[in-house]
Amino acid sequence: MPFALVTGASRGVGRGTATALAGAGYTVFATGRTVAAATLPDAVIRIPCDHTHDEETDAAFARIASVTPDLDVVVNSAWGGYEQMMENGAFTWGLPFWEQPLHRWTSMMEAGVRAAFMVSARAARVMVPRKRGLIVNISHWAAQKRIGNTIYGIAKAATDKMTADMARELDAHGVTVVSLYPGMVRTEAVLAAAEWLDLSNSESPEFIGRVVAALANDPRLQSRSGSVLVAAAVAAELGVTDTDGRQPIPLTLATV
Repeated sequence: MPFALVTGASRGVGRGTATALAGAGYTVFATGRTVAAATLPDAVIRIPCDHTHDEETDAAFARIASVTPDLDVVVNSAWGGYEQMMENGAFTWGLPFWEQPLHRWTSMMEAGVRAAFMVSARAARVMVPRKRGLIVNISHWAAQKRIGNTIYGIAKAATDKMTADMARELDAHGVTVVSLYPGMVRTEAVLAAAEWLDLSNSESPEFIGRVVAALANDPRLQSRSGSVLVAAAVAAELGVTDTDGRQPIPLTLATV
């Protein structure tokens, strides 16, 4: 049985990914600050963890090691950047960089980019000796196009660069790392705003997990290492459908 770690699995893409990987036959370790209360399959092993604290990340990996010496897939979905969009009755998400609240940098760069780096470093120590493994960094088109705010673009561009450079260092060790772009995902926050959104081409939170499971079984997986992958495009290539049986239309730089 393969083993997977999904960070940020308390809700959203992380929760959906953990659910889908469990359904695909993985033993899933799910981390998150509030993961103990998350709606996840009973078989998922929940490890409460705030990945901004390295000692908690170390404890999570110690818990995994107490169950198995293996780790086949890691999905870095931990992210704090969508919190506190409203402050004192004002929507601050789209403000120019000189007016952005300082907590937004911390939530994106510390809870997002740095957390993914620290988790990946620990995962690599498990995967490299075994000459196999897949690390997926959840990223976004904001790395390539201004969407939302400057800090968001910096964080996602840093994620993609991290993926590219990690791939160079992992290449000789049989471990693959990719950045994966979801489309519009029907997360709890998106559904709360559904009346203002066009969800006709949206993806379920489980869709990313289905794509990750297909990638992990792709014979050409290592040739993708260091790449930016659009989840819906990979799904079309590998024959992956969403929970409703549809294949979402891949977004492009022009259409995102």
